[in-house]
Amino acid sequence: MIQAIITAGIIGACLGSFLNVAAHRSIQGRSWYGRERSACESCGHVLGALELIPILSWLIQRGKCRHCGAKISVRYIVVEILCAVLAITIVHRWGLTWAALIVGIGTCGLVLNSLTDYESGDVFDAFAIAPGILCLILRLAGGIWAFADGLMGAFAGWGIFAVIIFLSRGGMGWGDAVFMAGIGAVMGLKFTLFAFYAGIMTGGFWVIILLLIGRLHWGRGEAVPLVPFLAIGCFVTMIYGPEIFAYLSRRMLSPEMFALSWPFSVTN
Repeated sequence: MIQAIITAGIIGACLGSFLNVAAHRSIQGRSWYGRERSACESCGHVLGALELIPILSWLIQRGKCRHCGAKISVRYIVVEILCAVLAITIVHRWGLTWAALIVGIGTCGLVLNSLTDYESGDVFDAFAIAPGILCLILRLAGGIWAFADGLMGAFAGWGIFAVIIFLSRGGMGWGDAVFMAGIGAVMGLKFTLFAFYAGIMTGGFWVIILLLIGRLHWGRGEAVPLVPFLAIGCFVTMIYGPEIFAYLSRRMLSPEMFALSWPFSVTN
């Protein structure tokens, strides 16, 4: 298990590096795949292998380009460390199971869409939908009901925001709806509904903090990216959802309401 956790941390850091590049280049309208090499954005120096080691390269170079000395955004190492921690958390919680694979794919989508929404306010449809489609295919391993649960999660995630957009008369963009449709296919119906609640509550709490410290002002129409908060709610639900639902089932008159379907019915 220790070897699996260490491996997960390394893979997570590498994925964090890749997701950083994919998000940043997509926002700039550049290709993040193919033959384009990673280079310093200040001087254009093409980075070598030793300059592309996740986490370590940033620390060894003290956050600066070795060629021109320009600062490298701290975001790169933060995302790499975050993804390493997320990967370790997934493997520690779910082990080497179908649930770990599906949660891992979903988490890549959470991070990628959070980065684009935070940096530019945009959610790219392909980044939101691709994890959902892939996980729907994987859900077939759990049977037709597992696949159907993913479809219901996708429709629920999209439908909630469709209602909000309709009621707000376009006050919210469709990117959030597409994002929740994609991650809904990953999580299934019950997890999607709970994750939406958790994400909205997290976002609301953060908005209150920003208002209190003066970083946000009431009535000025200042935008706050929602996807990162939805992502927090989704990840927490995918990790601790079974325990949360087990607790709720003991407190409610209808425990079957909180029964989980494949793959999250697996316990370790």
